[in-house]
Amino acid sequence: MPIDPAKAVAAEPRSAEISWDHKDVQLYHLGLGAGRPATDPDELRYTLESRLHVLPSFATVAGAGMGVVGGLSAPGIDIDLAAVLHGGQSVTLHRPVPVSGRAVSTSRVAAVYDKGKAAVLVLRSEAADADGPLWTSDAQIFVRGEGGWGGDRGPSERLALPDRRPDATAERPIREEQALLYRLSGDWNPLHADPEFAKLAGFDRPILHGLCSYGMTLKAVVDTLLDGDVTRVRSYRTRFAGIVFPGETLRLRMWAAEGRVQVAVTAVERDDAPVLADAVVEHS
Repeated sequence: MPIDPAKAVAAEPRSAEISWDHKDVQLYHLGLGAGRPATDPDELRYTLESRLHVLPSFATVAGAGMGVVGGLSAPGIDIDLAAVLHGGQSVTLHRPVPVSGRAVSTSRVAAVYDKGKAAVLVLRSEAADADGPLWTSDAQIFVRGEGGWGGDRGPSERLALPDRRPDATAERPIREEQALLYRLSGDWNPLHADPEFAKLAGFDRPILHGLCSYGMTLKAVVDTLLDGDVTRVRSYRTRFAGIVFPGETLRLRMWAAEGRVQVAVTAVERDDAPVLADAVVEHS
């Protein structure tokens, strides 16, 4: 079997120095659709260096997201990248992400689960700077055709939607060129830019990055229910339930409870087809 679970989990963590500055943060925010209207004071917090704060989902691209890359090349893992799907993502903040910084990112395979027809790798990346831990990020990666060895199936939590009207609903249009801008933050997969490659993967045209939808959703929650204060976010997790195309519109339904917001994200133009599910933002 190309995945040796015991060897992968026991492998020594890999560490790398990462750095970022305000330009990286601004580019990431613009890739999420920030800056509309361009002179809106609420949007300037994402786009103007003198007022800048950092959306916590930036942790998924800081240093070009080396945690996922390092995890897929770990000992005990020899897989066909064409069989890989990003199944879910979580970020836990230990303190607010600074506008510029230098840190050590340590990545490892935290778990390998047997889902029968697929394996799931939990790739964990932990970043710390001179002042201590910054964030912990987990990517759940499905590897089709690599399950069935009789291992632990792992968690399979599904969150039922609250039986009441959402506390807030928002729509976020995706610009036609948004995937081209977002990929400048480090995800160069041609699936999001090259029409011919997208057709080989079974899509009519390039699709938006899942992590772009992930960041757009967190921004909408912060702007709508957290008074625009990114420092209130403690953690954020989701499951990637479907795709969305540039030019389409995300519909976000949000339910607020004590210390958390649950979100369902769908594609408006395709009869509210699921995009993100089981999404929860925990906050102060």
